[in-house]
Order: sequence, then structure tokens, then C-alpha cells
Amino acid sequence: MKNLILISLDTVRADVAYSGKFQTIESLRKQGVTFLNTISSSPFTPASHATVFTGVHPPRHHIRHLFKEQLNPKTKTVAQILKKAGYKTGAVVSCPGMNKWYGFSQGFDFYDDEIPRLADGSDPLLTVDVKKRGTALKRANVVVERAYDWLKKINAHPFFLFVHFFDAHWPYEAPEKYGGNNPYEEEVAYSDHYLGLFLKKIQKEGYLDNTSIVAFSDHGEDLDGWYPNDKGGKKLGHPEELGHGCLLYDQTQKVVLIVKDKEFPKNKNIEQQVRLVDLLPTVTDLLNIKTSIHLLDGVSLVPIVRYKKDFQLSAYSETFHPEEQAKTSKYKNVKNKIAFRYANKSKSIFHLNSNIVEIYDLENDPNEKTNLYFMGNK
Repeated sequence: MKNLILISLDTVRADVAYSGKFQTIESLRKQGVTFLNTISSSPFTPASHATVFTGVHPPRHHIRHLFKEQLNPKTKTVAQILKKAGYKTGAVVSCPGMNKWYGFSQGFDFYDDEIPRLADGSDPLLTVDVKKRGTALKRANVVVERAYDWLKKINAHPFFLFVHFFDAHWPYEAPEKYGGNNPYEEEVAYSDHYLGLFLKKIQKEGYLDNTSIVAFSDHGEDLDGWYPNDKGGKKLGHPEELGHGCLLYDQTQKVVLIVKDKEFPKNKNIEQQVRLVDLLPTVTDLLNIKTSIHLLDGVSLVPIVRYKKDFQLSAYSETFHPEEQAKTSKYKNVKNKIAFRYANKSKSIFHLNSNIVEIYDLENDPNEKTNLYFMGNK
């Protein structure tokens, strides 16, 4: 039986991750398969990770807000599936959005979700301000130390280890600098550095023998004009977008997905559009664990890699965080949204409870600047 290490690079944009600036990410890409066009189901941590863990979209796993719902007890998580198959299961997570309260600890023998309180002494879990929440985190150096300690303690195979890095989140104040062209990228480089140290260390001790590695990000980050496709911030017309949460453009919805497996080719890029909802069925396929595929919204991506299958997978995304923003901030008119992205060719965004629709031609307008629905309805 193969082991599995699942790595979450929280808040890391795909275009930044694939820029070639980060040594560990580049090393993983050279050792495995990179899905260049992977779409998240949600632009904030709890909802997106719930999709990764369950293989179903938010309407089915029930986490649709930053802090309101818990995981649908009828859904099975990847940890529950692997534990039932005989795996030792452990996780080290690093932010309020991965707290046990949501139900994410189901199936884990060990689930470390300890984080500090906010500067004012309050519980970060209870705030829906994504920037304020971001100041309460477990740093990458601590994450890898505790993950390593768990591996040494169990000293068993097969194992499933989930490690979660939150450093790339606001406030972009890396304690050490290992590269990057701006404060956000410095945070990505910081976690990349410590992830690299961790992987090298456990490789020397044999933990990577017969181990599949899957690295992903749950959503990206809109950085108020630091990148060409940014739309958040007052100057760009969306002051309600505090990094992520309220919009469904590619800067937050296109995410990282890299799979290293002994049965996969090395240094291969897949252009075909896929989704984070496909991660669970892909993992169970790689590990030869039978699951009730008909109960999932995702599909295994293994046939795309092995047999060059073209599934033409449309991607669904949603955000109900705007209604939380409307209750707690001055932005009272922001709307919940759903989006459909079609085979890297087009995207439709619907603002719920309004007549606002956005349609983008991604082939000719990859930065989503021109709303074709608006153009056609002048």
C-alpha cells in the first residue's frame, strides 16, 4: 500500500506558484504532473478544503460561509476513507478555517489545529474578517516540525499525512526571506523553503519510499493591482474584496495542483481544465482504494494522465461570503455569486438575487476584463 502526503498551500495563486521562483514547488513539478488549469469550488479556506476532503461541491458538503456551517455528516472525508483502509492518519493545520469545529478532524488519528489567539485576545474562529483572521496562524517552521514529530512517533506504514501552510495569507510579513518579488511572494517562498526542508529530511529517513505526494492550493489571492488580473480594492472597483472571498475571478479560483506518484510521468504539464473536487477520487484511484464514485461530484484524473482522456470538465464555483461581509462591514450591496468555467474557454458569473451577469471569453481575454454580457446588452 502506498503512503500519501497531502500538502495544502493555502492562498497561493497558480500563476505565482508556477512562476519558477520557488525551489520546492519546482522540484515537485519536475518529479510529477502539474495540472495548470485547476479550479477551486470556493474562494475561502473552509469551503474549498471541504470540497477537497469530500469530493463534493459546497451545496452537498454544506460549508458555504466562512463561519456558519459544519461539514455534512453524511459525507465521507478522505481521512475517513483511508483510515478504514488501514492507514494511520495525521494532520497539522495552521489557521482558524481548518479548526475541528468544522468537522475536518473526522477520520484523523491526530489533528493538530492549535493556533494563537488574535492580538486583542479574541478567538479568531469567531471573526469573519478574512484579514483579521489571517493574523492568527501556525508558521511553516512549526507545521513541519510537528508533522515530522508525528511521523517519527507512529513509525508505521501505510500513513496519510495532511500538512497545511497558511503563510501566504494576509498580512504578508514573512519572518525570514527566501525569495519573491513582493511581500506576498516572500510568504510563498517562506513556506516553500520549510516544505523543502521537511521533504528532504523525511526522504533521507525513508518516509517518501512508496509515497504519493499531492500539493494543492485552496484558493488564490487578489492583491489590489500587484498582478495584471487583480480586481480587488477601491481603485480597481471592488473594495469589498479583502484578498479573497467575494469574487470568483481566476486570480482566486485558479489554483495549484501537483501530483507525484510512481505510476505517473515526471515533469509533465496538463493543460486540460480540472477541478479541486476531482482530488479525492484521484487520490483513491492512485492508492487503489474503492470508493462510491457515483456519490461524488468529482472524477479521477488518472485517465487524463495515463490515457490522455479529454473529459471536458466544467468547473463550478460559488461564494456566499458576500452576505457575511454585508452584515459586518460597510459593503451592504455585495452579492453572493456562482460561476461556471468551461474548458478554459469561457466563464459565466451570476450575481444571485440580482440581474447582474458576467461572461468572459478566456481565450481572448484571460484577465477577465471585458464582460461580454454587458457588451451585448447595452
